[in-house]
Order: sequence, then structure tokens, then C-alpha cells
Amino acid sequence: MTAERFFTSKLGIIAAAMLATFLWGSAFPAIKLSYTALDIGANEYDKQLLFAGYRFLLAGLMIFVFFTLFRQSLKLRRQTIIPLVQLGFMQTFLQYLLFYFGLSYSTGMQGAVIAGTASFFQILFAHFLYADDSLSIRKWLGIALGFAGVLVVNLQKAGADFQFGIGELLLLLAMMASAYGNIMARERAATMDISYLTAYQMLFGSVGLIVVGGISAGFFPFAFNLYTIGLVIYLAFLSAAGFVLWNNVMKYNKVGKVSMYLFLVPVFGVMLSVVFLDEVMHYTILIGLMLVVLGIIIVNRQKSIKGQKEKLQSSA
Repeated sequence: MTAERFFTSKLGIIAAAMLATFLWGSAFPAIKLSYTALDIGANEYDKQLLFAGYRFLLAGLMIFVFFTLFRQSLKLRRQTIIPLVQLGFMQTFLQYLLFYFGLSYSTGMQGAVIAGTASFFQILFAHFLYADDSLSIRKWLGIALGFAGVLVVNLQKAGADFQFGIGELLLLLAMMASAYGNIMARERAATMDISYLTAYQMLFGSVGLIVVGGISAGFFPFAFNLYTIGLVIYLAFLSAAGFVLWNNVMKYNKVGKVSMYLFLVPVFGVMLSVVFLDEVMHYTILIGLMLVVLGIIIVNRQKSIKGQKEKLQSSA
């Protein structure tokens, strides 16, 4: 089975999108645990950027090693450098500069909830950029259900304590950068292999993070042990695997069709924050998950309904 056939099949889309969103959801507790273990404070921006740079440098190298073992050439081509640097700036450097700063001022659960806005921004960008990917009543309904699910998931935790401050604003801007970065990756994937594109954008983006963070903090300020090394390796793996899977899904499908799956990121993030950050599990999480899944189903049924109408018209 070819990559295109797998990533355009219903099972392939569901499997790849759910695994990618699960991996990204697990980043919230993993980053918070890393900050605690490495004694990275909320105001230590340089160390946060440096840590992010380590993570994405390792993620890019993981992709190189994996695909080199399968004898796939990832040699850098001169004509792709500028598009890759642009993508690395948006999808790795800017997104995670905002994301890490924002998360340091927010809880893992609140950060996971705000991550759900990436789906909305991605669908909105697609509406204005692609004539065949416009918003419809059905899509609006799916988006509304997805947002409702995200809010319900955080209802018990949030209450009167949920505040929108600098951390939440930075996370919101990070999700905008993420959404636009995904659109950029989709367009560049038309002329580049996904593994090639993902590896180099991570490497270029990570260099910026390491340089900016390292100038102030020093390039090796952390005292790593087996536990913290394991956290960095896992964070690198989830980035490498998540972006390769998601960029493939984005390459072969309409943005509006697959973007709804991003609502699963905050659901998985909240559930895993409950497990690893000792937060309380509530029935609202299950209700929220059902709403998110329902929203995904509604958005993805649109194409099949249109397809059935077209078939009836052609056979008449």
C-alpha cells in the first residue's frame, strides 16, 4: 500500500491523526515534568528556549537516522533552503517560543484546553486560502461541538479559577502559528518529501532556539540524569513521529477535513495531565471527549454526503 493510499483511507486518516494528537497531547505533562526535574523556572525564558532547541534538534536527527536506515536520501537541496527556513521559523521556532513561554505561566490542563484552538485557526485559514475548502453550516456545527467538548473537559478544573492572562495569550498565539505552519507545510509538501521537509524544518528551527536561549543561559546549563534524558528523548520522539504523521495526513487531504482531529490534542492533554500531574479525573472529561468525537464525525461526513449526491446525479 502506497503512502497516499494509506493516508487518504478512512482507517489511515483516523489512525494517523489520533496517534499524532495523542503524542502531542502527552507533551503538556511531559514538558511540565521536565521543567520541574530540571529546575526551570517560569521566568527563565532562556533555559526554556534552550530546552526546546535540544528537543527539536534531537527530533530532526531521529528522522534522519530512521529514514537513512531505510536508505532514503535526505541530502539538503539548495533550492529548498529558503522554504524550509521559513517553515522552520513558523512551525518550530516561533510556535514553540510562544508555546514554552505560555506554558510556563499556565497549568498543563489549561494549556491543553487552549491547544484546541489550533483546529479552529487551521480551518479558518483554509477557508480564506483554498476555494474548495470553505466553511459550511456543517463545519461550523462540528467546530462548535469540538470547542464545547474542550470547554467541558476543563469545566471542573476551571470554574472561577480559569483566568486568561499572559500565559494563555501566548499559548493562543502559539496555536495561530501552529495552524499557519501546518498550512505552509501542506503547500511545501507538494514539492518535497514529508520526511525531508519535517527533518530540516525542525533542524533549522531548533538552531534558532538553541542560539537565542544559549547566548543568555549558556549552552549546557542543565544537570541531566537518566530520568530527564528519558523525558527529552520522549519529547523529541513525539515531535518527530507526530509531525511526520500529521504532515502526511495534511498533504493528501483537505485541511478542513482533518483539522477537526486537532480537538483531540487538548482532550488527550487533559487526560494525561490527570494521570501524570496528579490532577483529578472527572466525568466531564468523558463528556468532552464524546462531544469532540461527534464534531469530528459531523465534519467528516460532509464529503461522503456530497459524494453520494454526485453519484446519484451522474447515474440519473
